[in-house]
Amino acid sequence: MSYIEISNLSKSYGKIKALNNVNINVDAGELFGLIGPDGAGKSTLIRIVTTLLLPDSGYVNVLGYNTREDYKKIRGEIGYMPAVFSLYSDLTVQENLDFFAGVFGATVAENYNLIRGVYHMLEPFKNRPAGKLSGGMKQKLALSCALIHRPKVLILDEPTTGVDAVSRRELWELLYDIKHQGITIFVSTAYMDEAKQCDRVALIQKGRVLGVNSPHGFAQMFPHKLYDVYADGIWSFLDKIRALDTCKSAYMFGSNLHYVSTDDAETTETLTNKLHQIGLSGDVDIKQINAGIEDYFIRQLTENAELS
Repeated sequence: MSYIEISNLSKSYGKIKALNNVNINVDAGELFGLIGPDGAGKSTLIRIVTTLLLPDSGYVNVLGYNTREDYKKIRGEIGYMPAVFSLYSDLTVQENLDFFAGVFGATVAENYNLIRGVYHMLEPFKNRPAGKLSGGMKQKLALSCALIHRPKVLILDEPTTGVDAVSRRELWELLYDIKHQGITIFVSTAYMDEAKQCDRVALIQKGRVLGVNSPHGFAQMFPHKLYDVYADGIWSFLDKIRALDTCKSAYMFGSNLHYVSTDDAETTETLTNKLHQIGLSGDVDIKQINAGIEDYFIRQLTENAELS
């Protein structure tokens, strides 16, 4: 059963097309990721799903309710954590929790088991004003407030942006726990590595969905041989490498280079020889690898130049 159904959704701001015919379904019990860079349309889509914005065309159903006509019913059934911290900075941690529980006719006590994993980190600071918390603690408080009424669907807009690596990891661990308590999660992020934490992912760029699949499924969709190459100064040979006869594409991946070959007969030996022929000297470490979701995304951008 689809808890979120997004069909033929489009939205423009003047001449800027923020969303272009988006189609996504999020099933009950999923941890679903919306992945894309800044400006891809993630926040616009999240705001439409949470009934804060109306689309120009298409529709969104959440838990069987339409966001245009049934927005009051939807708001009572979802938890929403926006990208920008929007709690009351002058209220303490405990006061914020009590307030948001009261808005939904709940109490902190009756749903404490749901937020326990988050709240035990916050409890030492329960009398501190929310505005004086660290970035990671603000995110944990916002998550607690979004959960305090036990929503059926939790929607998070870039919850790990601007927080440290430890807080990012902690938040994803908390999301796993929340999912295991039967709550469907729809989360957006600009971090490709976080896509691997999701059951399924929609890749979005410039308002268009480039694909929907599991992280492993995206890897299986990659149609070419892929090689990971390391050599000193390889970045300075990038143009020559891209000119090789079997090169579909080549791009830096950290300090390494990913080489996409059009030749099914390509081997690490043949590619090593080609790199030596264009002047790359010294040790060259090459291994064939399975594509990741980043490689699939880059391939889509390469083949759809208007999205680059």
